[in-house]
Amino acid sequence: MTRRLSSSRKSRRPGPGAPAKAGRLRLIGGDYRRRQLPVLDHPGLRPTPDRVRETLFNWLTAAVPGARVLDLFAGTGALGLEALSRGAREATFVEADARVARQLADNLATLGASERATLLTTQAQAFLADTAAPFSLVFLDPPFHQDLAAGCCAALEADGWLAEEAWIYLETESSLAPAVPTSWQLHREVRAGDSTGRLFRRRQADDQSPDGDGC
Repeated sequence: MTRRLSSSRKSRRPGPGAPAKAGRLRLIGGDYRRRQLPVLDHPGLRPTPDRVRETLFNWLTAAVPGARVLDLFAGTGALGLEALSRGAREATFVEADARVARQLADNLATLGASERATLLTTQAQAFLADTAAPFSLVFLDPPFHQDLAAGCCAALEADGWLAEEAWIYLETESSLAPAVPTSWQLHREVRAGDSTGRLFRRRQADDQSPDGDGC
C-alpha cells in the first residue's frame, strides 16, 4: 500500500485536549461481510449509510468484480472497502486529512486488503491534477456546501481518469443539482436524509441510449 503525505492541506485536527472518539463501520457484503471497523468521530466525516451502500452495490453487482476503483474524498473508505470486499481488483483511496487516512490504513491492514489498495493523503484536486490512469468505478463524495462536485466531475471526464464505460457514483447534499459531463448518463438515484446519491454510466457520444429504468 502506498501512502503520500501532503503539506498543503488544511488540517481538521481537533484542538488540544479534544479526544478522538471512535465509531464503527460495518461492511455489509462480500468477503468482509459483517466485519466492523473503527472510525474516528471527526468533523465532516459522513460514512455512507448501510441502506444506501446496500442499494448501490446491488445496482453494481456485475460491475464490481475485477474493477479498478477510485474512492475520492475517501473519509472512512466505506465505499472503496465495500468494493474490495466484493471482488474489486484494486482501489485507490484519496483522503486529505492525515488522521483519517491513518485510521483507514489501519483498517485496510486489519482486513488484509493493503496489497490491493493505494492510499494517498492529499487533496482531491491535487490528485486530479496529476497524471491520469483510467478507473472503471469511481466514488465521489465531496464535503457538503463547498462547491467541489462539478469541478471534480469535469476533471474526471476531461483528464483521462475514466475508462470508456466507467460507472460514477456521486453523493451530494440533496439541495444541489450538480452539473455533470454530457457523456454521463443517470442510471439510478437514492436519497437518504439530507443527501442524494446518483449513479452514472459513462457513454460515448454515439451511444446515448437509456441504461436502466430508475431515475
